[in-house]
Amino acid sequence: MADKKKTLSDLGALTGETPAEVPAAAPEAVEAEAPAGETAVADAPARQPRDKDAPDDQGVSTQGPQIAAVLREQQLDKHGRAYATGRRKDAVARVWLKPGSGKIVVNGRDQEVYFARPTLRLVINQPFGITDRVGQYDVIATVKGGGLSGQAGAVLHGIAQALSRYEPALRTTVKRAGFLTRDSRVVERKKYGRAKARRSFQFSKR
Repeated sequence: MADKKKTLSDLGALTGETPAEVPAAAPEAVEAEAPAGETAVADAPARQPRDKDAPDDQGVSTQGPQIAAVLREQQLDKHGRAYATGRRKDAVARVWLKPGSGKIVVNGRDQEVYFARPTLRLVINQPFGITDRVGQYDVIATVKGGGLSGQAGAVLHGIAQALSRYEPALRTTVKRAGFLTRDSRVVERKKYGRAKARRSFQFSKR
């Protein structure tokens, strides 16, 4: 079995021909035979990371279209005042706001008289404080229902709404503070067989 295997040199000796030597491939030929993609990758410089906000090759930003904020229109009545309704607990307040010296009248009385507690006056003046409009607007409010705390919250809600309607540019500031949102918390109703909403009657053993 081993004799049947002939090498190229043995076959050449039998036929009288010398096998042609395979020439060594030149370095230039090896480079030419290499795929074009590999040489391009090797010769290409390192790719720098691109900013996500920068435009791409076609000049289009990858961040997406930027939508400009649209301001609401100013809402005034025929007397040049902004009107709004505020609510808190069982209290409902109607508020009219116009430029002035910062005077606040509630149910025909000054705020110091109607809201004797300083904390309640701080509550109703919060919208002017966060918007830097202290002493620049006069407020006339009529409020009914609930107690003084609920009425102060209703006036606060109404002032914030009216201020955002008189100056729509301040709406974002007032909204972020949470003054435009109606506080939905109300007292829980009394239940049958209970002294209050959840309070039980006093237990008597005898």
